Amino acid sequence: MEERRYALRFPRDVGMARVGVLLLNLGGPERIQDVGPFLYNLFSDPEIIRLPTPALQKPLAWLISTLRSGKSQEAYRSIGGGSPLRRITEQQARELQSTLRQRGIEATSYVAMRYWHPFTESAVADIKADGIDEVVVLPLYPHFSISTSGSSFRELQRLRQADPAFSRLPIRCIRSWYDHPGYVEAMAGLIAQQIRASEDPQQAHVFFSAHGVPKSYVEEAGDPYQQEIEACTALIMQRLERDLGHTNPHTLAYQSRVGPVEWLKPYTEDALHQLGEAGVCDLVVVPISFVSEHIETLEEIDIEYREIATEAGVKHFRRVPALDTDPTFIHGLADLVQQAMAGPEVNLDQAAALPTRVKLYPQDKWAWGWNNSSEVWNGRLAMVGFSAFLLELISGRGPLHALGLL
Repeated sequence: MEERRYALRFPRDVGMARVGVLLLNLGGPERIQDVGPFLYNLFSDPEIIRLPTPALQKPLAWLISTLRSGKSQEAYRSIGGGSPLRRITEQQARELQSTLRQRGIEATSYVAMRYWHPFTESAVADIKADGIDEVVVLPLYPHFSISTSGSSFRELQRLRQADPAFSRLPIRCIRSWYDHPGYVEAMAGLIAQQIRASEDPQQAHVFFSAHGVPKSYVEEAGDPYQQEIEACTALIMQRLERDLGHTNPHTLAYQSRVGPVEWLKPYTEDALHQLGEAGVCDLVVVPISFVSEHIETLEEIDIEYREIATEAGVKHFRRVPALDTDPTFIHGLADLVQQAMAGPEVNLDQAAALPTRVKLYPQDKWAWGWNNSSEVWNGRLAMVGFSAFLLELISGRGPLHALGLL
């Protein structure tokens, strides 16, 4: 499998424009009391939970966030009481901005979180206030998915449609970059360090754990996520073989599934059991779809999956750190920005494009949830949600039972 060519061509005046680099990420609760509101925002997104009736989206999000808050709060307490994602993302933004300016580009980086502060609308307001001439949108998701980059691109579309000043601002988007040489090299470098530290480097088993998505997203909606994850894994293994001089066994699995519907397989916990039963002793675990440390790496992999692997018989569980501000990674991001500026324009419509058979449900125009324009809980939502919750407890049937939450 060959890497796409990322040739850099620079116009003479590329350093003259004031360029805003908008980094898109998920966001995460920074305090325990933020967990419930964060979960509500997450499950309010129709591209996270796709329902046949849009009117049910907000009440169901309230119920799920209420029921899951306790368990999620325990998980965040185990990693210090909150997510480090904002701090790390803002550090990545500073490093990227510095690198671009060293290359002669008048760039300013902005962080736009999808489900928690700083929200996308705040980043857009800052971009306008700073008098930026053009924007390069860079999702911090190497692999495109409807539920990650796609959702963030469509949020930008909504803001753009509602804001004439923002709609006039030239925007170039980077859809995905799973095969970019800088990313592949940075990942391979971190993995190689852990392989070399193993008792038997040639036999160390490389275990890629990617965030999962529902199988229907791939098979029914045409989400390219699985294809890009598999291609990325192959590229990294090729680079490792070249760097190490030998081929290591490897496995790709998917983590973080929610509810009873089928997600991409194999599931991480099942694959860990199988490897333990097969006698694998040295496991090098790679959080392939995560470029920053957060709850899925620090709690789910480091605590939950480590325990499963140990119980299954794995003696050495070595987790490859997330990229964070790895210099090779940051330079790769800078290359991506420069290539987007010099290459053919990819606008928001192209970046967010999905197969025509996909049916997505637009967000309500009401000011629901916790964001910069709506910090007050809607009492009508609470009443609807509470009534539905009581009804389901009495009947024993309903969406929460279907999702495995009751």
